[in-house]
Amino acid sequence: MSEPRLANPTLYLQRLGFDAPPAPTLETLRQLQLRHTGVFAFENLSTITGAPVLIDLASVEQKVLHGGRGGYCYELNNLFLTLLLELGFEARGISGRVVLAQPEGTWAARTHRLSLVVIDGERYITDVGFGGMVPTAPLLLDTEAEQPTPHESYRIEKQADGYMLRAHVAGEWRSMYLFDLQRQEDIDYTLGNWYVSTHPESPFARRLMVARTGDGWRRTLNNGSFAIHRMGGDSERREVADVDELIAVLEQEFDLRLPDQPHVRQSLARMLVPA
Repeated sequence: MSEPRLANPTLYLQRLGFDAPPAPTLETLRQLQLRHTGVFAFENLSTITGAPVLIDLASVEQKVLHGGRGGYCYELNNLFLTLLLELGFEARGISGRVVLAQPEGTWAARTHRLSLVVIDGERYITDVGFGGMVPTAPLLLDTEAEQPTPHESYRIEKQADGYMLRAHVAGEWRSMYLFDLQRQEDIDYTLGNWYVSTHPESPFARRLMVARTGDGWRRTLNNGSFAIHRMGGDSERREVADVDELIAVLEQEFDLRLPDQPHVRQSLARMLVPA
């Protein structure tokens, strides 16, 4: 069975700043990952409006490249892996358990999709779908050394059951997600996506989460709390007052195009009501 292929790889590469397919090198991967997290926002607008999150390649490509939207890990990392494969990278999808903001030792559900890439015999993880703390560079797997990126530094700890990704934030090493290298099939991602997008206890069904990176900054939106985090500097924060302002923030700060439908406004309004 042949792998699904992108309908418009040229447009995808142009959005990422490439006029021609680049060679499958580490430098290319660095540029692709950094640019991807800046161009295509992490967002879960679909899950808070009750829309189904379709993660087949054709649906994701239509939404992200033509629909003016972003997505989350099952969408963005699916699209990105397909591009890597078409460029000639040796890569495959893997999965992890998000433990960010959880007590140390938490064993969460397997709900994060990322990719493993092998370049010149070295193994890297690459991820363009991890929200406000997405790594903005590929990370070498087989070292526990601190690894700088254009934003925070990260390190990968080998553990008995796989690997722990940690990020250096506000002077401490914070756990991001546990992952292993077990082969994943489409059905594994379908199960994870079903939980993430529909389970009543999933944070994705209850909270608006949007993120985007840029040169020396990260922008995040958590319900009505908007922040610009500057690397090595102070963060700017403000509370969004109403739906019109929220839509303006989504469009202007995250480059998202929202459907102008009453149920979308109603869903966004619910996100502004204190829990």
